[in-house]
Amino acid sequence: MKRLLFSLLIILSALYANAQGFNNDKTELSMFVERMYRNAPFEGVKVMQDYDNEYILSVVVLPVANYSSESDMNRVAMVKAQRQVSTFFNGSTITSDLVITTSENPIDSTVTTSLTEIIRERSIGYVRQLELLTTFAEEQGAMNVFVYYKKL
Repeated sequence: MKRLLFSLLIILSALYANAQGFNNDKTELSMFVERMYRNAPFEGVKVMQDYDNEYILSVVVLPVANYSSESDMNRVAMVKAQRQVSTFFNGSTITSDLVITTSENPIDSTVTTSLTEIIRERSIGYVRQLELLTTFAEEQGAMNVFVYYKKL
């Protein structure tokens, strides 16, 4: 009798047990953002709402050839995503200087002019708790797209 009861308990517990699964909301959001990006590529910060939640997304696109390792690319993407969200929340000050340099060649009296524009952006703030939502390659494969998000 004990064996029958024990066997029945095992069978019933197996029927009601839930296997470990992934966060369905996160999976659906990542698939939606990837479809949205492939339809109309964008980069930067977006605020997105679904039925119950509001998210801030930071999309960073990096060329694969510029980085020697994947961990370097991941770190650069994280820093750029944090910078974008910090600028979005806290604002920034942008200054621009235009330097015009002219030089004359005394031998043939030709004048060469070069223009250099120096752009500086200053922002104060720090954003924590950005989480990697998804990463995927663009269709050509030369660029990787990183999408970070934070629930607001």
